[in-house]
Order: sequence, then structure tokens, then C-alpha cells
Amino acid sequence: MQHTERREGKEEMNQSDKIYVAGHRGLVGSAIMRSLDKNGYKNVIGRTHRELDLTNQQAVRDFFEMERPDIVVLAAAKVGGINANNTTPADFAYENMQIQCNVIKCCHDYQVKKLLFLGSTCIYPRMAPQPIPEDALLTGPLEETNEAYAIAKIAGLEMCKFFKRQYGDDFISCMPTNLYGPYDNYDLSGSHVMPAMIRKFYDAKKDNAPTVELWGTGTPLREFLYVDDMADACVFLLEHYSGEQHVNIGTGEEISISELAKTVQRVVGYEGEIVWNQEMPDGTPRKLTDVTKLHELGWSHKVSLEEGVRLAYEWFCENAGNARL
Repeated sequence: MQHTERREGKEEMNQSDKIYVAGHRGLVGSAIMRSLDKNGYKNVIGRTHRELDLTNQQAVRDFFEMERPDIVVLAAAKVGGINANNTTPADFAYENMQIQCNVIKCCHDYQVKKLLFLGSTCIYPRMAPQPIPEDALLTGPLEETNEAYAIAKIAGLEMCKFFKRQYGDDFISCMPTNLYGPYDNYDLSGSHVMPAMIRKFYDAKKDNAPTVELWGTGTPLREFLYVDDMADACVFLLEHYSGEQHVNIGTGEEISISELAKTVQRVVGYEGEIVWNQEMPDGTPRKLTDVTKLHELGWSHKVSLEEGVRLAYEWFCENAGNARL
């Protein structure tokens, strides 16, 4: 199936639309599923990796041929922390580009009326102006520790823009900041900073360990957004936004890694000592998003950092037996 004519005009979302969330069982996708349900969208579908390998072009086309979704949220991606990005860059580049090419092209060919592609603020230049505006993308060198992932995600984001420009497809993109919450990855070999801290302090408290080792110097500044807030912003953009430029999703507030560690330590109730392994990399020194555009559209976050850490920790405690460890 090939769709080549230019599409004019935008169709409104309605609650009977069939919505496909790619990556529906991950941190981001599961939150978007919860938000869609909360907002009255009940015809929502997902496929596990075992059911549908998004890197397989024919399998993706067969899925779109059979299901004909009206709306697609592309939240599926190969993700990981500094160690995973550093040690398997070819896998990060190849798998993410395969997923994006297959899904975006099928959204065009099968005339999906709206696609939301999720990028990440870690794909902005390493030394981007702070706070980072949307137009900072592609203006400088990337952070080396996640360059492969960043290049792949930039390609997907730009592809959405090009399909909109050439064919009029209603493909939009967003750029979430650092996320955390239910269904995060707590495997220390590939987890991001927040779940890694929660896991380390949880284990140390349980084992009565005198110290917890954290990576780097603790000086980098980061912004953190509770994932259910991010999901609500995604649904808001699906309903209200059709622009060509991607939209940052964040809090516009930042905290040092050392202060974050103290916050997590306090929430967990661990009373030992934090030891910083300064031989390990810090990553980007500062990464704060400019959320002016999102605020002007009419959305802002609701969950404070302390409340979000508490919610994430409570979920982890309740699900430690089956969380990604």
C-alpha cells in the first residue's frame, strides 16, 4: 500500500478512535495507556515485543494492514543509561532507526490520522543553551555517552517533520525530559539515574549496608518529570497540537544529582553514607528544558519531585518481585 498524495486539513481525535501505543508495557507507554484510559479513550491496543517485533518491516506492515489504527503513539525504543549506551552503541542506533522507519512509514501508508513520536531531551547538543529551547536541536555536538541513541532519535523526529512537510501528515513530536515512575527499569546494568538510586538505597536499607556507591561527582544538574505527568502532556498534545516543531515536556525545574540522592535517601529512609565514585562519568553537565511553548499551549506539570519519588518508591516496594531488576 502506498499513499503519495498530500493530505490537507486535520481530523479531530474522538474517543472511539483506535489508538495503538507502541511500547505499551514500558515506563512511558504504560503511563500513556493509563492517561488515555483516564481521559475516556477505551479503544487502545498494544503489542508485546514477542507479539510484534517493530524492527521487522513486514511484521509491522502486516499489523497495520490488519488493525488499521487511527492514532499511533510511538513510545517504543531501545533505551538505557550511560553504561548501556557506551557499550552497545551499534545496537542503539540500528534498533531505534529500524523501529522508527517501519512505524512512521506505515503511519503514512495506512493514513493514520495522527502520530505522536517521542524523542528525549538527551538528544539535544551537549552544551546547549540552558534552559534548552526547541530550536537548539542540531546546533552543536552531542553528548558522546549517548550519541548513537541521540542520532537515531533525531532521525525519527526529523522524519516526522519531513512527512508533515511533504505530505501534510499530522505527525507531531515531543521531547520529554528525564522520566521516572511505575514500570521503570531497575536493572542496574541499564537503568537511568532515578531508578538506579531507588534500587541502590532500597537494597542498602534491606541489607543494612553502611554505604551506597553512586556514580560521578554529584554536581550535574538534571530535571525530572513524573511519568504520569508526561503521559497527560502527551494526550494533551494529541488533542490540541499539530505544529511541525517538536514540543519540550518537562517541569522547567532542576536539581543537582547530589541533592536528588539526598531526596531519594530521605524518602527510602536509608541512614547510611553516600560514596561518590568519581572515576565514573557524569554525563552532560546540565540539562534543563525550556517549557515555555508547552505552558503557552496550556499545560504544566502537577506532581512535585518529592511526591513523585515517594510514588515511584511505593510502586517499587509493591512490585519488587516482578519489576525489571
